Amino acid sequence: MNYSDKLNQVENSNDDTDSQAQTLGQPLSDFLLQLEDYTPTVPDAVTAHFLHSSGFEPKDPRLLRLISIAAQKFISDIANDALQHCKMRSSNSSSSHSSSRSKGSKDRRYCLTMEDLTPALAEFGITIKKPHYYV
Repeated sequence: MNYSDKLNQVENSNDDTDSQAQTLGQPLSDFLLQLEDYTPTVPDAVTAHFLHSSGFEPKDPRLLRLISIAAQKFISDIANDALQHCKMRSSNSSSSHSSSRSKGSKDRRYCLTMEDLTPALAEFGITIKKPHYYV
């Protein structure tokens, strides 16, 4: 194998690497383009306020939108965990009561309480305590 064959082989491997990098980065660029059209539940102004108060000024609005989506996911996970705690607590309390109440359990409405929110937040490393008295 002479020098020109080795050079051609290196160039071909670089072309493969470039095309592979281009295909690996394509989903990310598509996702960033989709961020421009998506409106997250947490408004950009709220996210910008909290980022500004922490000393971070994002120049790219897509980064701000990405942080808003991450905050939305975080809040959604906490709410879902709290709902699961509420369902477990209500199923435990209804199993000790008569089975006549379980007939309407599909139409049951749930209420977010501190009793359910506290263990859900504890799973994420956030500890909260109720005050000893209310003013």
